Amino acid sequence: MSKSGGEEQPKRRNWASPIARDAAALGQSAFLRAGFTDPTLVLNWDAIAGPETARLARPLRVTEGRHGGVLTLLCEPGASVFLQHDSRALCDRINTFLGRVTVTRLKFVQGSLSRKPEHTARPKPPESLPESDPAMCYRGPEGLREAIWRLARARRSRG
Repeated sequence: MSKSGGEEQPKRRNWASPIARDAAALGQSAFLRAGFTDPTLVLNWDAIAGPETARLARPLRVTEGRHGGVLTLLCEPGASVFLQHDSRALCDRINTFLGRVTVTRLKFVQGSLSRKPEHTARPKPPESLPESDPAMCYRGPEGLREAIWRLARARRSRG
């Protein structure tokens, strides 16, 4: 702890270090702030809850209640009514996946879930360029000429 009572800041080294060195500690602290001592619940939510439930809700935080752990789920407006009926089965799936009784009750908070972006495949660049393409006129070094041709093919694939 520092003198100001807050978290101690890391010492400055006056040189750059790889992000991976500190990423695990930063990620772990973010999960701990939300009450997740084990991040597998959040990271494997789609497999634990199933695709239909995962589409409607996602884990927000875990707190210790009087009678065990309480998992707070952020869910689409109106979905909490339907999920409440399935809460016992969902708690069983969560605890089975984690291998221990962690969650005994679910709490639902209504809100808007951000949608995962749809993955669209990039169009494949054409193998050859027409003779009328300006890139075909370049007569410089071989490596640069190949790079210009790749760029021209990529430009043509985007339409």
